Amino acid sequence: MAIADITVIPLGKETTGVSDVVAEIHSLLEHTAEPVSVQLTPMSTLIEGDAAVLYSLLAEIHEVPFKLGFKRTAVNIRIDDRRDKDSNMAGKLASVNTRLKDKDGDQ
Repeated sequence: MAIADITVIPLGKETTGVSDVVAEIHSLLEHTAEPVSVQLTPMSTLIEGDAAVLYSLLAEIHEVPFKLGFKRTAVNIRIDDRRDKDSNMAGKLASVNTRLKDKDGDQ
């Protein structure tokens, strides 16, 4: 299971707001037939699924700003593809939260 952290920065319109682009991207992800999990954060979108599926979705996401009339887009992508053991977003958070509880118990 791979996790992609993606930030889309559309350029080339008069407005500086990007919520319309983010909403369109999330609509695309909500309606995909692909087996992925999606988490919106204030600064990016996390997508979890098979790496090949993520690459395909990332290509679709890249096109969203252009379809909305933007003339340029910058896309930041980080991919965590762990293959030595099962890994997912929930498990990663649980691991950190367990460590935080252990630290709080030490004080």
